[in-house]
Amino acid sequence: MTDTSMNDLMKAKMIGRSEIEDLIIVPLFAIVAALILGALTMLATNVDLATIGLSYVALLKGSVGSLSAISETLTAAAPLILAGLGLALGFRAGLFNIGAEGQVLMGGMAAVITGFTFTDLPAAILMPMSLLAGALVGALYASIAGWLRVATGAHEVISTIMLNLIAYRLLDYMLRLPFIQKEGRADPISKSVPDAAELPRLLAFIDPNLRVHAGIFLVLVAVAVVYWLLFRSKLGFEFRASGENPQAARYAGMRSGLIIVLAMASAGALAGLAGANQVLGVLGRATPGFSAGIGFDAIAVALLGRSHPIGVLFAGLLFGALEAGGRQMQVDAGVSIDLIGIIQALIIVFIAAPLLVRAVFPWGFRKGSRQTEGGQ
Repeated sequence: MTDTSMNDLMKAKMIGRSEIEDLIIVPLFAIVAALILGALTMLATNVDLATIGLSYVALLKGSVGSLSAISETLTAAAPLILAGLGLALGFRAGLFNIGAEGQVLMGGMAAVITGFTFTDLPAAILMPMSLLAGALVGALYASIAGWLRVATGAHEVISTIMLNLIAYRLLDYMLRLPFIQKEGRADPISKSVPDAAELPRLLAFIDPNLRVHAGIFLVLVAVAVVYWLLFRSKLGFEFRASGENPQAARYAGMRSGLIIVLAMASAGALAGLAGANQVLGVLGRATPGFSAGIGFDAIAVALLGRSHPIGVLFAGLLFGALEAGGRQMQVDAGVSIDLIGIIQALIIVFIAAPLLVRAVFPWGFRKGSRQTEGGQ
């Protein structure tokens, strides 16, 4: 009996090590490999070594090299983390939700409308109400894909792609409605949200140009809530069980249809919060395509974070740093900001192929970990 218990403990320990490798070591090596290949790409386009070195120094400087750089990194990372958390939650439930872009747009639009509609309310009520409106509308919009999956069997990849396209056109239409469009403007742009609805800037007392805002606290709360939901709650267990083995989950008495709708709604709520975060904390109004691809970038964030809340937090910070540092790299070294897109794409390629990372960096992993895990 003792030997059996010891063997079980050893197996659990080995599985834990493998999970740590997947969550931490593989992404780190993926980033290193992407930076190396990014440098080789610049060499192939006749960029000299000195400029390559200068560009990476500028990338670091523009992301964490000053208070302003850190502010821009956190500002860019906040909506990515929120939307990434939603996508990660869906991935854990076995749903490949790629509709975060549409959910960001709908949630952000709802937050703007709520903000400029109830201008007489104090900030203590209006700001939370605007955020809540963004989350609710994002949840409802994502639930459409969940309901279609349950009711008709329509795959969520197809339905969420369609819902993204609908969201783009719906936004264009809504921005020209007299109730929403800014007075005196012919272009599609919404009214501005009042000061009471805006997320306050945290460092304005130091420099009014520092854009980091209270949405960063919302991000930290969301990470904690999603972690608790996934790993400490019954609903989270049902999400993960359904994602790992839907047939076994149904056999255990779990209501798979309800789980799908709830998982999509939860993901949409977080994406809607990301949209609300962007319009209430940065933009102050809605314009066509104000999401700037946040919903699509969040897919990469969720993948890089291995669909774990803590991993998504650090992956979002990395992508925020790449975005903020990329602008500095373009200014200081004259290197195209498109290189950042190449580096991000390379990171995802390596994340999607962990065996490739293990083959390229075999010395960074415990020997036989995959074989041992497979034998269990």
